[in-house]
Amino acid sequence: MAVARAIGLLLGAAADAAVGDPRRLHPVAGFGRVAAQVERVLYRDHRAPGAVYTATLAGGAIALGVAVERAARRNPVARVAATALATWVVLGGRSLAAEGAMIGRHLDAGAVEDARARMPNLCGRDPHSLDAAAMARATVESVAENTSDAVVAPLFWGAVAGVPGLLGYRAVNTMDAMVGHRSPRYRRFGWASARLDDAANLVPARLAAALTVAGAPVVGGNRRGAWLAWQRDASAHPSPNAGRVEAAFAGALEVRLGGRTVYPHGVEDRPVLGDGRMPDAGHVTRAVELSRVVGALTAAVAAPLALLFGRRGHRTRRPRALSRRPRPGSRPRTDGGPACPARRPA
Repeated sequence: MAVARAIGLLLGAAADAAVGDPRRLHPVAGFGRVAAQVERVLYRDHRAPGAVYTATLAGGAIALGVAVERAARRNPVARVAATALATWVVLGGRSLAAEGAMIGRHLDAGAVEDARARMPNLCGRDPHSLDAAAMARATVESVAENTSDAVVAPLFWGAVAGVPGLLGYRAVNTMDAMVGHRSPRYRRFGWASARLDDAANLVPARLAAALTVAGAPVVGGNRRGAWLAWQRDASAHPSPNAGRVEAAFAGALEVRLGGRTVYPHGVEDRPVLGDGRMPDAGHVTRAVELSRVVGALTAAVAAPLALLFGRRGHRTRRPRALSRRPRPGSRPRTDGGPACPARRPA
């Protein structure tokens, strides 16, 4: 099971890098439609209905993953295929890189309106409030955060928990994107989804930051700057996770991120991450390259993690020998069989 999990994760990551997301009938989009229907039924402006919403959808995704693994457990090829398919479906590395690269090209060509039109595909900010410099910053920040959310975290949870981990994490992250906002509508209802997403990304975000530090020189980045910005600036970010990888990207690319951020539900003043200059179109391109490097490093780390956690999860226990006391008036058999009543003397 451990080897099948590791191979499946690598094949799924390769499929995402080669062909990207499914073009039609994407399962994550289907989950989003189901989540919207459940929200219509359960929505109330309180935390309790939001917790029910979160538990129902996350639990359903995990249960589906358990069912898939059980159905494939007797066939090694089926186990590999199930893990590879689930990994391909939940990863978003190629789509993230494609959107980031497209915005970078538009900004480099001075096509500000074209870049603005693509911004909603990458982040939830109000594109009409962004000029070219603000779009470059927003793109670098979104590429950094989504490298953790759409690449590192799914592979981590796939290594730790197999198909249930892959599907469960994607469900949690999708719910956070849908209702985990600080808007008046979702401040209470989306609280449980947002907190569960924070918990699910606690380890992956730090792994993403560490791999950003390790991979920075591959794109001509500053490894020491990535480490220093991560350690110095990340804790000031309002998110317990996004600030880690955003700060590491800022230090690696030697740019300054953060500041005034405009969302449809309001304005946030984010802390400054890094100490370089404001990013431009060239930094967007390098951020995309760094995202790809981090994704490749994560796949290399996920395979041995899958071997480790897969073996732990399926280690069989030795059956303990049954010790039975012979009943009064019985004698043990010498052939290893159960005790049998002794014959009374005639």
